[in-house]
Amino acid sequence: MNNKTWKQISARAHKPQGFTLIELMIVVVIIGVLAAVAIPSYSKYVVRSKRAAAQTEMMDIANREQQFLLANRSYADLATLQTNGYSLPSSVSAKYTPTISTTTAPPSFTITFTPITGGSQAGDGTLTLTSEGVKSPANKW
Repeated sequence: MNNKTWKQISARAHKPQGFTLIELMIVVVIIGVLAAVAIPSYSKYVVRSKRAAAQTEMMDIANREQQFLLANRSYADLATLQTNGYSLPSSVSAKYTPTISTTTAPPSFTITFTPITGGSQAGDGTLTLTSEGVKSPANKW
C-alpha cells in the first residue's frame, strides 16, 4: 500500500463522531419554541380544571341547599352547612373563597366562589350560582 491510500483509509475509519454546535443550537431552539407553545396551553388547562372542580362543588352545595329547604323551610348559610357536616375540599378551598347569601322572603340563595388573590385562578373571575339555577358568568360554565 502506498502512503496516500493508507491516509484515506485512516481518515474514513477515524471520522469524528458527535454533534456539531449548530446541530445542538437547532435542537435548543426547537425545544424553546415547543415550550413557548406548551406552557401557556398547560396553564390554561390547569385553570379550567380548577374551575370545573369549583363548579362541581357549587352544584353540590346547591343540592344540599335544596335538601335543607325541604327539611327546614329556609336555605342555609355556609356556617350552617358546615355545622351539618359539609366541608369544602382542600383542592377547591386553596383556590376559591366560598360565600352563600340567603334571603327569607321568598327563600333564595346565591353561591359565590371568589378566586384567592394572587393565586393561579385570580384572573379567572368570580363564579356565582343562584337558587333559580342562574350561572354566571355564562361563558365560564
